Amino acid sequence: MIGWGVTMLALAGPAATTLDSVQVQAARVRAVDDADLPASMTTLDVDAQGNGRGALVSEALAGVPGLLARERQNLAQDTQLSIRGVGARSTFGVRGVRLLVDGVPATMPDGQGQLSHFNLLGAERIEVLRGPFSTLYGNASGGVVQLWSGDGRAGDPWRLRAAVGGNDSHSLGLQLKGATPALRYNVAANHYRTQGWRAHSAARRESLNARFGMDLGPERTLELVVNALEAPHAQDPLGLSREQAQAAPRHAAAVATAYDTRKSVHQAQAGAVYTQQRDQRTWRTMAYAGQRTVEQYLAIPPAAQASPLHSGGVIGLDGGYGGIDTRWAWQATLAGRPLELVLGANADRQRQHRTGYENHVGEVLGIKGRLRRDQHDRVANLDQFAQAWWRIGPRWSLLAGARHSRVRFRSDDHYIVPGNPDDSGRRDYTATTPVAGLVFRANEVLRLYASAGRGFETPTFNELGYRADGGAGLALDLAPATSRTVELGGKWRFRTGARLDLAVFRADTEDELAVATNRGGRSSYRTIGATRRQGVELEWRRPLGETQELQLAWTWLQARVREAYLTCTGLPAPCTVPSATVAAGTALPGVPRQYLQARWQWRPGAWQLAAEGTASAATVVTDLGDARAPGYGLLNLEAARQWSTAQGALRVFARVDNLLDRRYIGSVIVNDGNGRYFEPGPDRTWTLGVQWQWAVR
Repeated sequence: MIGWGVTMLALAGPAATTLDSVQVQAARVRAVDDADLPASMTTLDVDAQGNGRGALVSEALAGVPGLLARERQNLAQDTQLSIRGVGARSTFGVRGVRLLVDGVPATMPDGQGQLSHFNLLGAERIEVLRGPFSTLYGNASGGVVQLWSGDGRAGDPWRLRAAVGGNDSHSLGLQLKGATPALRYNVAANHYRTQGWRAHSAARRESLNARFGMDLGPERTLELVVNALEAPHAQDPLGLSREQAQAAPRHAAAVATAYDTRKSVHQAQAGAVYTQQRDQRTWRTMAYAGQRTVEQYLAIPPAAQASPLHSGGVIGLDGGYGGIDTRWAWQATLAGRPLELVLGANADRQRQHRTGYENHVGEVLGIKGRLRRDQHDRVANLDQFAQAWWRIGPRWSLLAGARHSRVRFRSDDHYIVPGNPDDSGRRDYTATTPVAGLVFRANEVLRLYASAGRGFETPTFNELGYRADGGAGLALDLAPATSRTVELGGKWRFRTGARLDLAVFRADTEDELAVATNRGGRSSYRTIGATRRQGVELEWRRPLGETQELQLAWTWLQARVREAYLTCTGLPAPCTVPSATVAAGTALPGVPRQYLQARWQWRPGAWQLAAEGTASAATVVTDLGDARAPGYGLLNLEAARQWSTAQGALRVFARVDNLLDRRYIGSVIVNDGNGRYFEPGPDRTWTLGVQWQWAVR
């Protein structure tokens, strides 16, 4: 879970007896081109010359096939992130996709993660891994997103960046980056505030990310990573019905203002990585720890909280987490050809105090009332892994691995009153997930590959939190989802700098988890049986002369139910006994059939000009497939100009999003029990900013 970093041999070039070893993260070899790996991978350079707000990670995730990052115009809820349809059902946070920052996990042992503390100001690149090799990251790894901060070097400039935009939004950031004889550093702090495009969506975020590197001696290094986030009182406008979204897309749901729905998050964490290389062996140990506090006010009416089993309309989460990861890599030969073996283990633990309170006192709504829930939750995993790479011929290479995971959940209930019994419980999940891939070097520009693997996904504590039948206790009957994934692909790298990646994939899942009911900000889940996600991804980049570049990312994805099952409609009242049939072949909600992103960029001299286009097919929003958000197409423009001065480089930039002022649904809330499925996207908005970089002497 910490990030399956391994040491591997370079795959490119002619056969050799030994090659330099490189520290990597799960199938990603930094010193080797992605074309020589049997996996779908995209590396996004986080350009210091970016022209957006610089505060939301979704700005940097455009142009990755298979990945969908939808901003919800609601900073009380995280970016809606999915990879190949995995994670699309999530109504809060990120699940089913592994997230890491500088190798430190932003995903907890149960599979629940968040993007809110990803700091773009200090970032150098974002790596996105899709397909079977994602399973090497352990539980709930339908894909992997890693943000890496740049390593400080002597002479790096410091920079100050400020931007203002529509909806009374502004951001201010400072990055200090460089190196001394004893220390490499990259410290980035950012402030962002907005009134929000929709009513009742004002929010503020302060984030800090610091990375320090030290050389402890010959072939020994230590890196320290510190990360913090403050996001107090982010307002939640909730979703809208179709009629509301059409008539007044900027409005908030009436209950959002009545109950003052909002969320506060405070998080701080730190990690350390020690690496030592000696001869043909590498040892690497990572440890991290953090603290996270969340308080969220929901729009649950007092009448619904009358039941003694109800846990109230205010959620409180407070707890710590941490873990350790260690691995050993050995470089050798087998049958006269390069071989590398990696062995390792990691353990992670999260302790969380979960409380619930009524969201009213008497007739006054939106304030904390009586205690209705008090429990201590613990989740821990213990994983062991092995991976081997072997060049089996001059034009062939094999990469194979396996991971054994054990995830243990335990909840101790301290709120025991008449009508509400002791809800304590525990559940363990175990799985072994193998994966293998073969690469064939057809010629100097073309690589062909095939890969296959198994994966598994436990419920998160949020999904275990409420039983679908409305009864007391955790939903300990939920089974883990298991998947089988296969992928075939080709990668072309032309001498002109152009590149083309094509992948065809299929993932069959058993015991898929789906939303049972979603009402009043509370979701319960059930196991629905078998599903299938299959599709095609295309990524194309082509330089146009010395100053222009064209990028294209296209995804065709068919996500369907393979076995019929019963579900609840959710309207007009909460449902605990499913009676509506979801037929085999019904589309899974939250997943558009096609998604296209294109970007043209031109850098004539000191100028930078760019145009972006995004198009999405319609998105089903219920399990029954009886409602959907319409497709849309958007156009964005950018322009920037830079001047060199005696005090440093000064750059002014501007961006216009949704230039044609189209109305569209930017994200959806799957299976919302109130029929408020839609979160409208903003109309034409603008950003104007300035950046100053100066040398440190």
